[in-house]
Amino acid sequence: RRFGELQRSLTGISPRTLSLRLDEMEKEGIVKRKLYDEVPLKVEYSLTKKGQTLNEIICKIREWGEKPS
Repeated sequence: RRFGELQRSLTGISPRTLSLRLDEMEKEGIVKRKLYDEVPLKVEYSLTKKGQTLNEIICKIREWGEKPS
């Protein structure tokens, strides 16, 4: 996804915070950043294989959080 798409889908996050988080996740090998040599500059982010493995973990955490006490 492009940066703007991510920002619109994540309500309440500032562009600076999103940018910092994407940089951190890229350093950890969770997301991959692809830069296109175009004008205007185009950058797309996607999950790496390592990032895709987080889907199951996040789903389990969501299930746990939705269980009644």
